[in-house]
Amino acid sequence: MNQKYKGRVIFHVDMNSFYASVEAAYDPSLLGKPVVIAGNAEARRGIIVTASYEARAKGIKAPMPLWEALRKCPELIVREPNFDRYRAASKSMFQLLYSITPLVEPVSIDEGYMDVTDNDVNIPPIQLAKHIQERLKLELNLPCSIGIAPNKFLAKMASDMKKPMGITVLRKREVKEKLWPLPSIEMHGVGKKTADKLSKFGIFTIGEIALSDPVFLHKRLGIGGLRIHERANGIDERPVDPSAVEEFKSIGNSTTLSKDVTDVAELRKVIMNLSDSVGRRLRNKGYYAGNIQLTIRYHDFHTITRSSKLSNPIHSHGDIFDAAWRLWSKYWSGEAVRLLGVTAMDLIEKGHAHKQLDLFSYEKDEKEDKLNHVVDELKNKFGENVLLKGTQLRKSNDRSDQLRDRKRRGTSLEKDFLRDGLFKDDEDK
Repeated sequence: MNQKYKGRVIFHVDMNSFYASVEAAYDPSLLGKPVVIAGNAEARRGIIVTASYEARAKGIKAPMPLWEALRKCPELIVREPNFDRYRAASKSMFQLLYSITPLVEPVSIDEGYMDVTDNDVNIPPIQLAKHIQERLKLELNLPCSIGIAPNKFLAKMASDMKKPMGITVLRKREVKEKLWPLPSIEMHGVGKKTADKLSKFGIFTIGEIALSDPVFLHKRLGIGGLRIHERANGIDERPVDPSAVEEFKSIGNSTTLSKDVTDVAELRKVIMNLSDSVGRRLRNKGYYAGNIQLTIRYHDFHTITRSSKLSNPIHSHGDIFDAAWRLWSKYWSGEAVRLLGVTAMDLIEKGHAHKQLDLFSYEKDEKEDKLNHVVDELKNKFGENVLLKGTQLRKSNDRSDQLRDRKRRGTSLEKDFLRDGLFKDDEDK
């Protein structure tokens, strides 16, 4: 790029109302009309996943119940999700971005970062952003907003500033003026839970995060406190990483049994305990799993791993156990077992799951999440064994067995490859 532009030039390309826009590209009669994507469209129940900007203008937004949206806008057009169509559109969108530069990092189905600091297109950043935006609209009939900044965080914040079809430049010297007055919850990476914590410390704006003592934030919020302090001051050294999309991510637990075991009831308890622990760690990290893997090591140390891709991402211990037990029932040879492991793979950050989860059981998921949260808090405070179901408890009362159990639970089967980032325990903003 023209050498007069010093430092990094990062784009954040964010597709506008992606699912609804894809439907309008497929059916042009939907253009300019209030459209929502929701499950159970014919039955007029379900939860809205995406709303077009025409629908948003009437006060409709995700995750509003469909009946409420129809009351606000009787002429609302409802479409059920077509994920094959959305994946195909996403693939075409990223292929177009890759034609500009190989330095593209997808972060979800409808957004990604580009490092255009050095490339063969010798035009200024704003003109290049317009070129990309126009091509996406002309070739795919899909609108987008683009943020231009010297780093990923500022580019992401910039892309949110003007929608739809916006192009916004955010320079580091403008952070104090443009970002600091905003409420903390408007900051990328700070969701409701974190904002609530900050408010208890008297911190309500991005500027107050920036001016806070980083030692205090670290003490109260851990390493994430230091990160949001840096981001609030416009600091973000993360590179645009094209390989991040291929990064294998997993959260797993395994346990070596005190003896070789063939008793199915006992082995079932072990898998249930492992699923319990994996589910809690997933929820604490703010992730869903798209794949569950079961590891079985037999008495002769022969080890097999079997996995199952899921139709919807999960993070509850019950769903994880069901998936693991299906694998067990299918692949156990009947021989004595020495080690068992359960691993959650193909992790999806909560904010990027887009409720592909289960569009038809949102209310059930919400209630289950609340219950899981209560159970997690109790286990975090009082230990793993509190609230264990009777079927999960060992028969042995031997204290050495109990100590071994406590040590085994939490053993990582595989390293958690979680991308460096901000708080991921909050809802999508």
